[in-house]
Amino acid sequence: MSGHSGWPVVRERGAHWSTLFWARVEQAEVHDADNRFDEGTISVDQLGQVRFIHLRAGPGLIRRTESDIAATDERCFTFLLQVSGCAQFQQYGHQVPLRPGDLTLCDNSAPYSYGHEGVCEVIMLRVPVALLRESLPSPHECCGRRLSEGQDLVSIAGAMARSLHEQLRQGLSEACGERAAGHLLAVISSCYAASFDGAESRSSVMTGRHWRVRLFIEQNLRDPELSPAMIATHLKLSSRYLRMIFAASNESISAYVLRRRLEECAARLVDPRWTGHSITEIAFSWGFNSAPHFTRSFREQFDMSPRDFRQRRSRNSSGAAIANRPPEAKVAVIAAA
Repeated sequence: MSGHSGWPVVRERGAHWSTLFWARVEQAEVHDADNRFDEGTISVDQLGQVRFIHLRAGPGLIRRTESDIAATDERCFTFLLQVSGCAQFQQYGHQVPLRPGDLTLCDNSAPYSYGHEGVCEVIMLRVPVALLRESLPSPHECCGRRLSEGQDLVSIAGAMARSLHEQLRQGLSEACGERAAGHLLAVISSCYAASFDGAESRSSVMTGRHWRVRLFIEQNLRDPELSPAMIATHLKLSSRYLRMIFAASNESISAYVLRRRLEECAARLVDPRWTGHSITEIAFSWGFNSAPHFTRSFREQFDMSPRDFRQRRSRNSSGAAIANRPPEAKVAVIAAA
């Protein structure tokens, strides 16, 4: 049978959620906002070569870091279908809101974060690299990009995934599961093909080389030695060619590195878990080696000093609500205030 995988639905009140997530999904940092993660559930089923992961949890944040990736052998991509509740997903410098019915793609070999403010439900479809490339030749181009529920075939793909998940709970033959997995991947891939079919979309999609550069940057963002020259050397590219393949994004490689470092610092400045760390400690932990340079760059990016940015939450009339938001959502709310 291709139905239930043998991993039961987890309903262990008081159990350590990180341990459960590591065992059922993958290694990552998992933090709960109000101690309600222990009320969550995870179920894992197999549909052909596609692993169906159904997660339901209270407010919190899932963040996969460079060290988590280094400790993992499996390489795959994961489609995230938001079933209920709202979330924020970030990968490759893209930060997207996810509402019920929305779809995005995650590369588990690159850092990502998934934060949700309230109780939410998500279906994760984990697909081996080789299998996914049969229907989506360049999956990395789609990572961190949202397909909304109202776009083309997205609602059909979502309904199909939810229906198959229910069927898996009741049992499905191996042969039927293999065929169903192929059909599901074909429909989802068609959603992405339709979304990126126009000239405007093509100009914004990363090339394979661009993706390799971004992946290397994300994995080495904390290294103060990270620079265009270092990237070119490690990826065996000329500096001129590196600038050329990055130019399509309308953002220079140095500007991208600076922006990503500032975004990570900003997320931690409003994260209660980093309250005990000084602004300088946070900046230096993300590759900055000059406090004045960090402060000046931060002000240019967010129109306020790091200190004001950090204190804004306590002065904001909705500070209590913001305090329970995942770091990425907090940054967006405070920056827009």
